[in-house]
Amino acid sequence: MSEIKPPPEIGTAHPRAVDKLIRPFKRFTEVEGAGGIILLICTAAALFWANVIGAESYEHFWHTPITVQLGDFVMTNSLVHWIDDGLMAIFFFLVGLEIKREVLVGELASIKKSALPLMAALGGMIFPALIYTLFNGTEGEAARGWGIPMATDIAFALGVLALLGKRIPPSLVVFLAALAIADDIGAVLVIAIFYTSKLSLAYLLIGLGAFVVAVIANVMGARNPITYGIIGAITWLAFLKSGVHATIAGVLVAMAVPAKQRINLRRFIDFGQYLLDRLKRVKNIETSAFSTHEQMEIMQTLENSVEHVMTPLQRYEHGLQNWVAYLIMPVFALANAGVAVGGRLLEDITSPIGLGIICGLVLGKQIGITFFSWISVKLGFAALPSGVKWKHIYGVAWLGGIGFTMSLFVANLAFGGSPLGEESKIGILTASIIAGTIGFIILKRMTAPGKGESVEGEESQPATGSA
Repeated sequence: MSEIKPPPEIGTAHPRAVDKLIRPFKRFTEVEGAGGIILLICTAAALFWANVIGAESYEHFWHTPITVQLGDFVMTNSLVHWIDDGLMAIFFFLVGLEIKREVLVGELASIKKSALPLMAALGGMIFPALIYTLFNGTEGEAARGWGIPMATDIAFALGVLALLGKRIPPSLVVFLAALAIADDIGAVLVIAIFYTSKLSLAYLLIGLGAFVVAVIANVMGARNPITYGIIGAITWLAFLKSGVHATIAGVLVAMAVPAKQRINLRRFIDFGQYLLDRLKRVKNIETSAFSTHEQMEIMQTLENSVEHVMTPLQRYEHGLQNWVAYLIMPVFALANAGVAVGGRLLEDITSPIGLGIICGLVLGKQIGITFFSWISVKLGFAALPSGVKWKHIYGVAWLGGIGFTMSLFVANLAFGGSPLGEESKIGILTASIIAGTIGFIILKRMTAPGKGESVEGEESQPATGSA
């Protein structure tokens, strides 16, 4: 989100040396798709490290044991394990916040608005899983990977759309975002239900108890991030020990985060204007280098009002977006995408796992998303967004085949460090490149909104909702 600049007559704060240093980075983060670019760079770096510098060096570094000790409590895990189970819990917390927002006020807030992306996501999960199962059956270790091609990487998919600029209607971006969030809901359920190891009922009850405490804190009006941070840490630790994947704790705690304002926007504007008028009447407003006690009191009240008009959900989501996009996701890619290809690239691609993932992501996603979207529109319980044609939907269905981050995450759960995990990663990278490239080409060939003629038989339907 770009910084709001004051009018010239108001002026700005004195620039600091550090501001000049970080200004290029701030400008880069304002570019649409910047997170996807960094993700791509880290993926390339991981592949370079594993194949040029050396696979042994790559594996040794990311599997370095790290111990965390708090009194008598000791936990030792590899660096990659801390990333996958720790940092990714923050990613899933953000996913949970996005899901809650969309369900409350976004594209999933009503049946009419959510029907199309929900049906598209459902088709985009069922067909890839079925195709994978056709190649790998229902028994044996390879069969555990059926959840890998079900996932869509929202960062990469939206990054591709951002490269197309005004060539596509804005409502298509909204549709893809809603589809990807609905897909995330499915991925969370699959991870929680099907990729859970042996359960420890005691720890699971502790984790669920901590979640209940978070809900009670919400009901009682707690809004301090420290409160939910402490409860979240306890929930995460309990789930880590329970056998249910620890990242699910992030989604659960997100569901308990308050999503209501304490004061509405109109009251905030009126009260804020009252405080600013009081501040203007204070003496020495321009001559004093330090604020008086009265000025401090007014400004503190104004700051509290800003917090009250923003929901904690919005504040946490806004505060975490850049951390997740520019640190957590790139680090995850760097730690997990380094596959030593060697001379077995063709062998891995044509293996049952490789073919199952590639065909699942490339074919299953486009067939499932397009077909289920078409069925839902033809049956009359969904409509195409304003300005969107069926070729747009088909192009987005290809972009849904960019599994990458979520697919890599599920692959780690399914196969761990076994050789099958390497095969699955090759399949994920190959499929994501194919799906992203073809999806980009299809959408790039579409005319800009309002400048071309509609294709015969492809009339746009009324919008299902606003962005």
